[in-house]
Amino acid sequence: MGKSRRTVPEELLLLALDPTTGTTAQPQTLDLGLAGAQLVELSLAGRIVPEGDRIAVVLPRPTGDPTLDHALELLRRRGSPVRAAHWIGGPRLGLRQTYLAHLERCGMVTAVPGQVCGVLPTTRYQASDDCTNAAIKQRLDTAIRTGVPPDPRTAALAALAHSVGLGKHLYPGNEGRSSRSRLRDLIRYDPLGGMVAHAVMDVQNGLPSQQNRSSQAAGGPAGSGRPVQRGAGRGGPGGRVAAPRVGVR
Repeated sequence: MGKSRRTVPEELLLLALDPTTGTTAQPQTLDLGLAGAQLVELSLAGRIVPEGDRIAVVLPRPTGDPTLDHALELLRRRGSPVRAAHWIGGPRLGLRQTYLAHLERCGMVTAVPGQVCGVLPTTRYQASDDCTNAAIKQRLDTAIRTGVPPDPRTAALAALAHSVGLGKHLYPGNEGRSSRSRLRDLIRYDPLGGMVAHAVMDVQNGLPSQQNRSSQAAGGPAGSGRPVQRGAGRGGPGGRVAAPRVGVR
């Protein structure tokens, strides 16, 4: 896989970066979204396919992207299709920091060391090319504004951004309410991205990953494309209170 195109995990992380503070929005849920974004990218690369709510490896050949190839190898070792929620909620946390280091190596972000309260060391990240971030956001803006069905990559990115609660980061305040709603609705245009986004939200809500959504037959992910609104008042997307923003350490 060449680097002429940014991967979905890379784009999701770049969307989450705050250009002012150099920190990432929704750090508590971003790891889950990045794990889901890896599944989407591997599917787009023809390495995996969905089988219901499971993921099956169909082509174990490396992509050339080290972070994706590590994920592909882990999936291959399972030997049988794995539930998306099991994969996303598995013990592979730390993807946010892994991808920040990856983006730094690729020259997409610059690490800026600093201190908290003048004592504790911390690292903030600045995008190396603001035009790149603007172009990613513009794809979402265009899909939201025009209502024209986006390409699968953009639809999956929108679904994942919604699933980890980036809506209020991308479209803040009351004036961004309609855009947040339309961002959520873009989930309908990519079945795999929608399935993965729902798996991310299930893991956040602590739902049993083996539970199949009966809502799929009643206008769920493959029907209306709208996330099931669960756990109102708890942290996360879909009408729940967004998690606080925390600096990268």
